[in-house]
Amino acid sequence: MKEIHGSGVALITCFNNDLSIDYDSMDKLLSYVIKGGIDYLVLLGTTGESVTLSKKEKSDLVKFVRRKYSKIPIVIGIGGNSTINIIQEINETDFDGIDAILSVSPYYNKPSQEGIYNHYKMIAKVSPKPLILYNVPSRTGSNISSQTTLRLAHDFENIVAIKEASGNLDQIMSILKDKPDNFTVLSGDDSLTLPMIYMGAKGVISVIGQLFPQEYTKMVHEALNNNIDKANSIHYNLYQLYEPLYEEGNPVGIKAALNVKDICNLVVRPPLINASKEIVDQFKSLLHNK
Repeated sequence: MKEIHGSGVALITCFNNDLSIDYDSMDKLLSYVIKGGIDYLVLLGTTGESVTLSKKEKSDLVKFVRRKYSKIPIVIGIGGNSTINIIQEINETDFDGIDAILSVSPYYNKPSQEGIYNHYKMIAKVSPKPLILYNVPSRTGSNISSQTTLRLAHDFENIVAIKEASGNLDQIMSILKDKPDNFTVLSGDDSLTLPMIYMGAKGVISVIGQLFPQEYTKMVHEALNNNIDKANSIHYNLYQLYEPLYEEGNPVGIKAALNVKDICNLVVRPPLINASKEIVDQFKSLLHNK
């Protein structure tokens, strides 16, 4: 496996006005982030509106990226709230050129910790690629406890990392303190990336990284190299952008910002709605001097 650490981006899926995938804009976005030095790509995640994509659209999008950008590590999202369906999707997926799977904790069902453990155990047993756990309680309605994360990390060699977006720094420190040496903790919150790296995390799967790939990647690398003052300077230069990125939901905000940069349309798929004029105008003002 190509090593998954440093600055990764949770890519949006660009859409045309008719809601079809806009491959020209995807190409523009991918070229932009790779030229900016991003370390790895994450497709079919929350930011990519994966739950609104058909099976064929997911396959076609992965093939498109893999065909043109195979030199950079690629992670794809395969997750959901039906363990059986996830296993079936894994068994039917072509993983040629794919380096890892990001799998979100089951949402809506609100399983117990034992249920979460068993969910990932069943996936780990069939997965041909390393697994990255994804803990995002604000979306799933349940938390992967540090005890469950550590149990999975110690029990399964192919569970190699977690994207932690709980915002609970005590929980994250507990994982960092007792994790196996070969298990990686990645930030799932752009604004908490630096404190997490300072505690021992090895990188991030970022939203804002696709807006400022060069700057955000430099920030992550400076932090990993213990150049704290330089990393902090970049962080605070970008800090005012974090709130509007999420004010109307993700990926509504990041698409509005990228639209201001003439990279993609505003278009999101229902039930999300396109960014308001107020958010677009706010980004025009914020990005004017960036």
